[in-house]
Amino acid sequence: MEQVRIGVIGAGRMGRNHSRVYSGMRFVDLIGIHDLHPEVGEEAADLYQTEHYADLDRLLGQLDAVSIATPTPTHFDLATLCIERGIHLLIEKPIASTLEQAEILADMAESRSLIVQAGHIERFNPAYRELKNVVQDLKVLAITLRRLSAYEGSNLDVDVVLDLMVHDADLALDLLGGPPDAISAHGLSALSESIDHVVAQLRYEDGPLVSLTASRVTEQKIRSIEVTTLEAYLECDLLGKSLEVHRSTIGEYLDANLRGVKYRQESIVERIHVPIFEPLFLELRHFVDCILSGSQPLVSARDGLNALRLAMDIQAAAAAQRLRLLSPTPRPKDLPAGQPKLAVASGD
Repeated sequence: MEQVRIGVIGAGRMGRNHSRVYSGMRFVDLIGIHDLHPEVGEEAADLYQTEHYADLDRLLGQLDAVSIATPTPTHFDLATLCIERGIHLLIEKPIASTLEQAEILADMAESRSLIVQAGHIERFNPAYRELKNVVQDLKVLAITLRRLSAYEGSNLDVDVVLDLMVHDADLALDLLGGPPDAISAHGLSALSESIDHVVAQLRYEDGPLVSLTASRVTEQKIRSIEVTTLEAYLECDLLGKSLEVHRSTIGEYLDANLRGVKYRQESIVERIHVPIFEPLFLELRHFVDCILSGSQPLVSARDGLNALRLAMDIQAAAAAQRLRLLSPTPRPKDLPAGQPKLAVASGD
């Protein structure tokens, strides 16, 4: 089978992870890495035994495909350049800064028959895949998605909606097959001028009720999905790669030791086997397989557009009901010590 010549644009945390996976993947030749900071790019290139290209045009001239792992505001220009040169690409989320840009990229990808995959990595999380398998035959009543992180290390070129919640917006669309009929959301600015914590509810006329929480002001990292159905309650840990199914099965049983002791079993917990695979490996392998087979990706550019649209609708709703944490300003005397003062922003 032919080798796919791949490059990586951006040598930050995600760019390095892409380079790491590509460097050990079958049917892939990692040609090189481009980064605006030569010392960063050279360090990453040395680490993964490839070359740093200060000249992006020279790198693109040798590629079949590329991963774009740069700050969001640069995605559109870089993606347009690659598409115009007939290069397949994977764009880290969010696919673009604006809906107009994302629409253009989706149209360009479809008109030129190129593989343009949006980097919504959770679609390839083995725990999420197993969750989808389990819920497909159940009557879903409610879904709760939580994505919490610490402020340190967060992506600050966008707010928490476009940094974190956009992942769960994509998962909600994938689980429910389309956008909600109504959205309500509240946001909080605590450590920056943008939204750092947001809670949103998505309403579907025929159900289910969907709740999303994203935060970059927590010290515990959480990536979870909880699904309430008529038949069972499911707990999915996307970080720990685990899935538990709680079912009610009330009955009376006789103890197996024949001593006549009876017990009442009110529920059982099924721990679903989740294959241990790195989601990024599965995502990038899928990208390469699509290039080799000519098949369309699981998460297309248009899927990236739809996730961005829902995220921006949530963003607008949260901004209209945003609270600002006014600290460390003097606190009113009527507030207990240590209690922050909250103010409602005027629809920004």
